[in-house]
Amino acid sequence: MLALKKMIADLQRMKKAGRKIVGVVAWDYPVAQIADHAGVDLVSVGDSVGVNLWGQAPHEISIDEMLVVCRAVRRGVKRAVVSVDLPAHEQNADSALRLKDCGADIVKLLGSADLVRAVVRAGIPVFAELHGGKDGPAMLVDHARRLQDAGASLLDFRHSGPLAGEAVARAVSIPVIGGLGGGPWLDGRLRMVHAAIGYGFSNLGQATDQYANVAQVTHDALAAYAEDVRAARQIKGQRA
Repeated sequence: MLALKKMIADLQRMKKAGRKIVGVVAWDYPVAQIADHAGVDLVSVGDSVGVNLWGQAPHEISIDEMLVVCRAVRRGVKRAVVSVDLPAHEQNADSALRLKDCGADIVKLLGSADLVRAVVRAGIPVFAELHGGKDGPAMLVDHARRLQDAGASLLDFRHSGPLAGEAVARAVSIPVIGGLGGGPWLDGRLRMVHAAIGYGFSNLGQATDQYANVAQVTHDALAAYAEDVRAARQIKGQRA
């Protein structure tokens, strides 16, 4: 039996209960289905699809392209919360509304507290990015509080580090989830499925510390398929 649909409030209750939130980045229907069936809490449709799946330059992806990926993932996810990124050059409430209309439960954006407030006023839940780095823990805590006060429902704290990460997670009541450079000191983690399973050209012929090496398995399977075709043998998985 399919589990009940998760809501953003469920993720917020998980933080209060001290339960870690499992998030993944997915870009297509079959991977979204698999992730949802595996029991993740959050599926994020990242604008990283442009670079990592389509070979685009950074920030080249358009809002129209994000709508296509949003719809594909939405069809595959029945239970987890679906977040969709606003492209970097489309950080506005009108574009956020288009993502909500295509099936996003929450929209992830880069912007300031003012932008968060404008998107929330338009009736769209916000997953706000917070970037560590040069700022110290006190400034990052202040920034996180301003994003929360503006109405953000979740925070993606990138490059948090254990000191600032723990300080921010304790300072706000909304879940703080770590994408790049996150760690167990946050309320949850967010990882690209393709990275977690080792599905990239760079994984070929390499020892991997990922959870799998799907690139190597795929390569070997296709090489075996090619060998059967060239030897005039019936291919596996297809009846005559």
